[in-house]
Amino acid sequence: MAKDIESLRHAEKELPGGGKVLVLNTGPVISQEAEAMLQALHSRSIGGIKAHLEILRKKGADKFMETFYVGYGHKSIGDCGTCTIFIEGVSMLAAKAIQDWSLYSGQEASTRYIDFAKQPFVDPTGSKESNDILENWRSFYLKGLAASIQNLSKQFPKNEDEKQVTWEKAIKARAFDIMRGFLPSGATTNLAWHTNFRQAADHIMRLRHHPLEEVRNVAEVTEGVLQEAFPSSFGHKRYEATENFNKEWMENSYYYTTPEQVDFELSQNLVQKDILKRYSTTLQARPPKTEVPRELVECGNVQFKFLLDFGSFRDIQRHRAVHQRMPLVTTTHGFSEWYLSELPTEIQDEAKELIAKQEERIKKLSTSPEIAQYYLAMGYQLPNQVTGALPALVYLAELRATRFVHPTLRKKAIQMAKVLSDEFKNEGLVIHLDKDPDRFDVKRGEHDITEK
Repeated sequence: MAKDIESLRHAEKELPGGGKVLVLNTGPVISQEAEAMLQALHSRSIGGIKAHLEILRKKGADKFMETFYVGYGHKSIGDCGTCTIFIEGVSMLAAKAIQDWSLYSGQEASTRYIDFAKQPFVDPTGSKESNDILENWRSFYLKGLAASIQNLSKQFPKNEDEKQVTWEKAIKARAFDIMRGFLPSGATTNLAWHTNFRQAADHIMRLRHHPLEEVRNVAEVTEGVLQEAFPSSFGHKRYEATENFNKEWMENSYYYTTPEQVDFELSQNLVQKDILKRYSTTLQARPPKTEVPRELVECGNVQFKFLLDFGSFRDIQRHRAVHQRMPLVTTTHGFSEWYLSELPTEIQDEAKELIAKQEERIKKLSTSPEIAQYYLAMGYQLPNQVTGALPALVYLAELRATRFVHPTLRKKAIQMAKVLSDEFKNEGLVIHLDKDPDRFDVKRGEHDITEK
């Protein structure tokens, strides 16, 4: 193992006609801050990476990053240093806030792989009444999960050519999809955030003014950890006017709410069809599982509005190329009928009674709408607003319209695909959809990550 910069061995090859390509081997020697410094030096000198490595060996990266990135505000240097932040034991609400960032990269624990028999729930009120509400959701979730697995096993018996383990996982995945609607939004999860220094600083600047105290605490602690890990790259000066502005709009305008009951609509179409028509040959030639060229962004944006439960919002929010408002979890638009209809018939009435009683209990807590979210189940329908260009929307619709996607989101994706197809068919747009999206497919049992 290399112990110093000189002993690092980098992968490199000469280019025909001169020049070369080198993949840097950082080993245990070159830190993320040092890597950012090397890239910054590369932008100011054509001496080559070997010369920059020599400067790094002699001077180190600490002073450089503190001076040019934090001190002088050369923000692009922060794009060159990356890190991975693991955030554990936060609510679904906090996880969505951290992921509410167009440049977010990372992963979150799936509700299919968490044992909610023991998983903690975030309870900001901290009273006996609020704890009882959370535990009532847990009790029904566990009861319904066992009943659903048994019911689905009869509904979709294993075929002879299917592996027992794979079939069992597929049945459980379907049961988890049904019962996640009864988990409170305060249920805890873990997530990883892979980011560069600049994005981390910019996003934390917003998060420290989030309406939820939990999120504000995550932002402050994360910034402190980053300062400890990268002392020369964090510790940016705070400007009072900027902080006040972020505080005001985050507190008053962050959440998207509307009393309108819009099941689904094309709310805005700003696509210039004369420009889109120029791509007609390309669009018609596009094969399945191939993305629309991003150059079509120039044609303009489309906006959809629809109701979607919070459980499935967690899935669609993963599409960062479109812009989505963060909905406030409320009871305004009712509980998604899909979750109720998929329950075994013997517990459907019990579920309806539970929902009604839980709503009354939550009202009696007399908390703010923001805090009430923690006690509301993820099966409640919420208004969603999705805005984006055709390349991103076509990708979203095709990917989320398959049999492997949760049915409540799949329905909206199919509607989206139909509208796009009808609206732009004369311009050559072709949408490739799953021919049998509602079929139970045992291959869902293979969608897992396990140690070999």
